[in-house]
Amino acid sequence: MGRLVTVVLITWNSASYLRRCLDGIAAQSVDLELIHVDNASADDSARRVRERFPQARQIINRENLGFAAAANQAIRIARGDFVALVNPDAFLTAAYLSRIIEAFDRAGESFGAATGKLLRGRGYDIEPTEEVDSMGIRMTRSGRHLDMDRLPVASYRLPEKSSGNREPGTGNFEVFGVSGAGAVFRKSYIIDVTINDEFFDEDFFAFREDADVAWRGRLFGWRAMVVPEAVAYHVRSVTPERRRSLSPIINMHSVKNRFLLRLKNEGAYLAIRNAPFALTRDLVVIAAALTIERSSLPAFGWLWRNRRRILEKRRAIQKRRRISDWHLARWFR
Repeated sequence: MGRLVTVVLITWNSASYLRRCLDGIAAQSVDLELIHVDNASADDSARRVRERFPQARQIINRENLGFAAAANQAIRIARGDFVALVNPDAFLTAAYLSRIIEAFDRAGESFGAATGKLLRGRGYDIEPTEEVDSMGIRMTRSGRHLDMDRLPVASYRLPEKSSGNREPGTGNFEVFGVSGAGAVFRKSYIIDVTINDEFFDEDFFAFREDADVAWRGRLFGWRAMVVPEAVAYHVRSVTPERRRSLSPIINMHSVKNRFLLRLKNEGAYLAIRNAPFALTRDLVVIAAALTIERSSLPAFGWLWRNRRRILEKRRAIQKRRRISDWHLARWFR
């Protein structure tokens, strides 16, 4: 293949997972550079990466800037034709990146984002399980985005340009977007959807920033796919059913980003079409913040204080959109 893949690894007190994660990166069969960004870890995350990959480029932040800002730091200096995001609690099997790059070649230039089949990992050794973690993300009419645990409907199957030795029933599928835990992006996609020098919107801090990029990419005419033959394992610690045990700051950003996602990307047609579902869910979220999860109330204050900046971002996105809401409606179910 001969093209460079930039692997971006972001850590925050992630040392316990790094042995297995770095093993997976080292086993990849593509030409790669590793850029490691550490968000002020109190453990020895930075040292472990440096010892295993002395040639890696490292950025050590003095404070936790959040996932979005840290990813942007790496993306701005990435030299690769493709940029792969790898969570520290993820393990890539040896052919993960090569199979995704091959899939990009078959799919064509309109596909800017891809992921493999992410299965759940368990523990610090990211032990394999058979439970599906993510095969891309889907959008709901209630304003949520969810990781898919099965392949999309058959109508989204991508045609194969050449069958080779591929078995019947296998192949790649188009999806709305991809999870940031094991995402791979074309550099041309990154350049096109970047707004104000930010690929990931740093107002998100963490959580839902991958859905925001996916939605923006769709508005700008890009497509995304899942490559089931590329397999990785991911230890997922943030799930809806665990919400009450999560940090209050995590839940606050989750609430804030729910509204920020739609305020930036949703057009009038989708807003009206989805209103019965989205507004019902909004009332549930607001009621919970007023009663059982009062630590999330600052989310609404943040949205109000930053309303002008949000509207400026919205105008920049909507001005450049190439795809109508009517065309996108099929993805919101």
